[in-house]
Amino acid sequence: MEWSTWLRLPMTVLLVLAAIFALATLVQLVMVRQRLHGGRPFAASGRALLCLLFFALTVLLGGMGYALRGYRLLAQESPVVDIDARILSPQRWALTLTWPDGSTRQVQLAGDDWRVEAVVLKWKLPALLSGLPPLYRLDRLSGRYDDPEQEATAPRTVISFRPTDGFDLLSLKRSHPQWLPEVDTVFGSGAYLPLVDEGHYSVSLMRTGALVARPDEATAARIASPL
Repeated sequence: MEWSTWLRLPMTVLLVLAAIFALATLVQLVMVRQRLHGGRPFAASGRALLCLLFFALTVLLGGMGYALRGYRLLAQESPVVDIDARILSPQRWALTLTWPDGSTRQVQLAGDDWRVEAVVLKWKLPALLSGLPPLYRLDRLSGRYDDPEQEATAPRTVISFRPTDGFDLLSLKRSHPQWLPEVDTVFGSGAYLPLVDEGHYSVSLMRTGALVARPDEATAARIASPL
């Protein structure tokens, strides 16, 4: 069981307990009213204290449960793109990009590694805890050489994913930040992995806004044993 699943269990328990204490608070309110109408102010004051106690526990447990819900959401990931690699010649690769909606794109890349970059729009804390995921736009895919000197002199490949019209929500945030007050930050995020023949990679986005790249088992074995 993943740690995010363990987090979900105490979150549910805390929220259920908060609901129980909220019901108990309502019951105590009814009993306070009955004691007051019955001319028993001392008994009513005792029930009022219990009512305040149950209400405080409701707020405390509900707040803790909601906070845990926020942390669990931050651990979830959304798929961004799958990448399949095929070698054409040394340091020359054919890549197939597959998006979650099933659309694909064929590109060629030079280098030893691939690197994907995205522009991420992250919400402020109240909106984030309520479940709104960060928004992202793939910005570019590029090749990367292991040798820094070759990186500086060898042919580079950069493939852009920016919209052709040059306008989107992230551009609007930069131009008119007052129009999107709930947006926290706009930043770049990137991930890269070594290229191997017949390699398969998955790129996902965490709710923190970080891109994560993972090879499948066969690809990871080829990366560990390149020869």
